[in-house]
Amino acid sequence: MTHASQPDETTTAAPAILETSDGERIAYHHHAGRGPGILFCGGFMSDMTGTKAMTLQAFAGERGQAFTRFDYRGHGQSTGAFADGTIGAWTSDALAVLDDVTSGPLVIVGSSMGGWIALLLALARPDRVAGLVGVAAAPDFTEDLMWAEFEEEVRQTLLTERVYHEPSEYSDEPYTITMDLIEEGRNHLIMRGPIPIHAPVRLLHGMRDSDVPHRLSVLLAERLETEDVQVRLVKDGDHRLSTDRDLGLLTGAVSELSGF
Repeated sequence: MTHASQPDETTTAAPAILETSDGERIAYHHHAGRGPGILFCGGFMSDMTGTKAMTLQAFAGERGQAFTRFDYRGHGQSTGAFADGTIGAWTSDALAVLDDVTSGPLVIVGSSMGGWIALLLALARPDRVAGLVGVAAAPDFTEDLMWAEFEEEVRQTLLTERVYHEPSEYSDEPYTITMDLIEEGRNHLIMRGPIPIHAPVRLLHGMRDSDVPHRLSVLLAERLETEDVQVRLVKDGDHRLSTDRDLGLLTGAVSELSGF
């Protein structure tokens, strides 16, 4: 991996660029500070300018804490086509940012798909993880929330055409779901047995989440080998968990795991 530009220090500056070994350009913002740093992993078809990412950046800045946010390939300001993305490729992007941009222990925050990727990072770099925070974490979603829930007609479309465009309630653009995403995702499933993560974990989940059932966070808590795991359910919370109250729960969890 090589850096094409240096990290910026303002929220309005152009992102820095991390060039990957396979030629993609991953856009990121990194702010130096004391550790443990915070690394934010966004969701499926999300980018690093969302409410949770920017709230955490401001929170970290007030505390003098290191903070990093980035766009996976095919997302936001990074290169690549979204339809070419897979869980493995996006995890590789996150791992490149972790290895080449950040240093020292990290509190890794993952939103939705980012919760799955955060768990994969913790498995790959256990010595770098001070704690994990999942916000509507969606491990194994390609298999359990997509493939398993699709109507037979949708499955047949994917099997024959290799792509399906699913309407999104969050964007005018539909979700582009490829058979490559489904098939490659099977290489990264972690919910089939115990998950050997021993760092402290905090899981936040809205009970009115229509995309990722809150029971998934309860099951994840059971699967994790760490004993220091807490699930915090918000009865009227939706998938985004982006109200001021919800964001307060998020920053509180990060503060707790940061130790200051």
